[in-house]
This record gives sequence, C-alpha cells and structure tokens, in this order.
Amino acid sequence: MQANMHEAKSNLSQLVEKAEAGEKVIIAKAGKPCVQLIPVKQNKERIFGQFKNQFEILEGFDSKATDKEISNLFEPDL
Repeated sequence: MQANMHEAKSNLSQLVEKAEAGEKVIIAKAGKPCVQLIPVKQNKERIFGQFKNQFEILEGFDSKATDKEISNLFEPDL
C-alpha cells in the first residue's frame, strides 16, 4: 500500500498496524515513494548455556594439523 505524506500523518497508527501485520507500506512525497515502514524485529532473549551438552568438542580440534587442514580448504595450492 502507498500513502501520501498528509495521509500518513493523519493515519500513522493504522499504517504502523498494517506494516506490523506484514503489509508493505510506502509513504510518498509528491507522488514519489519516499520511505517504507517496516516493523522492528524483536531479538529473542539469549539464554546462557542453552546448548550445553548438545555438542561434543573432539580432542585436538585446535591442533596445528587441524588448522592446516582448514587452511588447505580455503587456500589454493600454489
């Protein structure tokens, strides 16, 4: 939906509700699209330790040999 600046001033609450509901809301100035209303994503609360015991770290994961293997994956042989 597109609304002109005057309409947006008068109906901002309704336009915000439409944007929050997922509708594309564009505000135009002199008939030209100027800005788009988009809802702010709320960050989910991070819980420390939420993945505890879900991963296994193998011995030697940080060894020089492992580093070399990974480097070889991304660096071409010269």
